[in-house]
Amino acid sequence: MSVIEMIVELQHIRAARERIAGKVERTPIVLSQSLSDRAGRPVHLKLEHHQTTGAFKLRGASNAIAALSAEEKSRGVVAASTGNHGRALAHAAKLEGIRAVICMSRLVPENKLDAIRRLGADIRIVGNSQDDAQQEVDRLVAEEGLVMLPPFDHPDIVAGQGTLGLEIMEQVPDAAAVLVPLSGGGLAAGVAAAVKGVSPRTKVIGISMARGAAMKASLDAGRPVQVEELPTLADSLGGGIGLDNRLTFAMCRGLLDDVVLLSEEEIAAGIRHAYEEEREIVEGAGAVGIGALLAGKVEVNGPTVLILSGKNIDMDLHRRIVCGETIAERAA
Repeated sequence: MSVIEMIVELQHIRAARERIAGKVERTPIVLSQSLSDRAGRPVHLKLEHHQTTGAFKLRGASNAIAALSAEEKSRGVVAASTGNHGRALAHAAKLEGIRAVICMSRLVPENKLDAIRRLGADIRIVGNSQDDAQQEVDRLVAEEGLVMLPPFDHPDIVAGQGTLGLEIMEQVPDAAAVLVPLSGGGLAAGVAAAVKGVSPRTKVIGISMARGAAMKASLDAGRPVQVEELPTLADSLGGGIGLDNRLTFAMCRGLLDDVVLLSEEEIAAGIRHAYEEEREIVEGAGAVGIGALLAGKVEVNGPTVLILSGKNIDMDLHRRIVCGETIAERAA
């Protein structure tokens, strides 16, 4: 497939849904009364953190592995990850009985490492950034012949994540806007392709953290750029998009209506609200939609859907956040 042809469309997402049927959960969507009262419009929460591995990543990983040939499966798979993609890939690989190697930086929280270890994957800790971990992935591909399934910049990954957008439009067909966590763009690109494919007028807004938002910096620059990877409550949104990005940068540039950045305190407010008002435990990346709404950074003009993308947060950190720890000092 050439670079020009690498755009995921609605037909690819529908094919992915058929491929992963029975391997992932169709997650529920609920009306948030508290956020609806605040916004003056219906605000719905897509509870994707109820997914089997605790995050949306299982959709893309399951689709990508299902699309491999028998020969490719025999070689095993490898990926760099900030945690959730690695867990999803390890889970999907275990179901297929194939080897999985997950490369991560030292910034990945220990609770996410433990979850991947329990699934039997081979973990490699390399450097202090996603880019450092990717160097080990490249070495394993070259020297051991493993098949690389990256966390976002891959058509089968994007198509798998896009199945989330199909579900949203079936559950809230009159949605005026969808707020989606934004990192490397796999989720945002897939959801936007599905949503826009079904309802072109529905806005799709990417939400990220102010500390090291690589896709936002790249969109502003008009090309993929590197950013410093910094500690953040939204650790799943960390890492670069790759200077040789072939897919998600172009899709996010073409499909997203806006990108909003949040401070660490705004992310923490989202986590607290999810727990105190919605009775949901979500990680920082999963709380950014709530955080954006609470901070007044998104204008709500009609039914709005917030994607709660993951729940894999260290529970001691979660306790400190909901008890009001000063997050700005912690992340500095």
